[in-house]
Amino acid sequence: MAVIVGWIAESVQEILQISGLTLQSFLVFCTAFIVACFLLKPRRNLPPYPAGRVPVLGHLLALGRAPHLKLTAWRRQYGDVFTVRMGMEDVVVLNGYAAVKDALVDRSELFASRPPNYLADAMVGFGKDIAFARWGTEFRQRKRFATAVLKNLGMKGGTGSIEEKIREEASCLRNRIAEYNGNPSDIAHDIRVAAANVICSMVMGKRYDYRDETFRELSEAVEMAQFESGAGQIISVFPFLRFVPVVNRAGINALQEAFKIQNVLKGEISRHRENLDRENPRDFLDFCLLEVEKQEKVEGLTEVHVVYMAEDLFFAGLSTTTDTLRWSLLYMTLNPNIQNKVQQELDAVVGESLPTLSHRSQLPYVNACLLEVMRIRPVVPLTIQHAPTETLKVREYDIPKGTQVLPNLYSLHMDPAYWPDPDRFDPGRFLDAEGNVVNNPDSFMPFSGGRRVCLGEQLARMELFLFFSTLLQSFTFRTPEDAPRPTTDGVFGITLPPHPFKLCAIPR
Repeated sequence: MAVIVGWIAESVQEILQISGLTLQSFLVFCTAFIVACFLLKPRRNLPPYPAGRVPVLGHLLALGRAPHLKLTAWRRQYGDVFTVRMGMEDVVVLNGYAAVKDALVDRSELFASRPPNYLADAMVGFGKDIAFARWGTEFRQRKRFATAVLKNLGMKGGTGSIEEKIREEASCLRNRIAEYNGNPSDIAHDIRVAAANVICSMVMGKRYDYRDETFRELSEAVEMAQFESGAGQIISVFPFLRFVPVVNRAGINALQEAFKIQNVLKGEISRHRENLDRENPRDFLDFCLLEVEKQEKVEGLTEVHVVYMAEDLFFAGLSTTTDTLRWSLLYMTLNPNIQNKVQQELDAVVGESLPTLSHRSQLPYVNACLLEVMRIRPVVPLTIQHAPTETLKVREYDIPKGTQVLPNLYSLHMDPAYWPDPDRFDPGRFLDAEGNVVNNPDSFMPFSGGRRVCLGEQLARMELFLFFSTLLQSFTFRTPEDAPRPTTDGVFGITLPPHPFKLCAIPR
């Protein structure tokens, strides 16, 4: 440090000597320059900053390890709209149903772009995917195309649905859990494999054995990529840190795990290209390869885009479904009376056959339980940042074009104005006076909304219902004897999974 200070002093002396300035006149000049910059700098009418901002780091230290909780607490003090400083960048946070709905739904297209995020962008080819792509024609064409393909492949109800494949996977998961014979087990890996197989069947046209090595590496790579990218977000705040050893470790690990996923997908694309039946496309990759050839719906689509679009499906659909199912089983073990009520409804409606989607309308309490799980522990409490496509107003504030905007979905789901005693697990919140399910209540947006709503929402809802109902029909889940009560605090990252826990699956 002394060397640096000495170098600065010598440099200033040289400047003074060369220019002929005295030290006094130099200081006057510097002061005048700083004052002029301050006076000429345009005034910004951004929302207020909470207390706790420090130079360089901004609010990073104040946000702590559970930023969704801190942002929700700040809402009570600073209102629905405020600004946090993430390093050197301002991020406008939207809290509460009115503010979030105004941006994501009512003015969806105006908030539909994405701000730069170095680590996320690097993992998905800097805009070649769907989830992180900037707003524009290319994004709209890719999302429209992907949605149409997924519906063609069964992401829908009725004829041609992927229901049978999900039911097959639910049956495999049930059999796998039965092998534990009611002993204390952490079944997170088994749930992850089942969810991954559903995605693989749509993307690559095949399912894997639970013990397949390539499949295990793929599912673990997806999990680790998201975990490490969550840990490495400091690189997105300060991109230059990617060059600093040790500090950049999580970011490097995230990119390496993403490369593993991409390599698997590249291998599958090569195999699909060799066996492509142009008259009968079998899966997502087949449809994409045909579009690469024809360029009818997505201009400029290449196989590189296809890799990142398929990678999105794994990132979006694996951890979210896995974590929601884990939360559902955790809350069942903690609420045996609710679990018993779910099982009574399943027994009365489904009997001994496997649940089907046709049973869904007859199982209001089962559906209400899943909705309450998604409310009380949204697995994406803070959505991916949005960015306005033009300068606009939010309430009385001006939000410049390109500003990072962060919708806090957790604040919607824990708002006592809509959800009295929000920390209490109560499926009855989602039932009306006649006992019917309230599917789309106010202040409930587990899949986000508007132009950036989750691409696989319908698939996720199908999986959650069929997996959850099959498992609750087959087992009673309990906390192991003499084990401490599992915590319901999540582990904040890209998603919000529960802490690892064991349970006993007692065959019914």
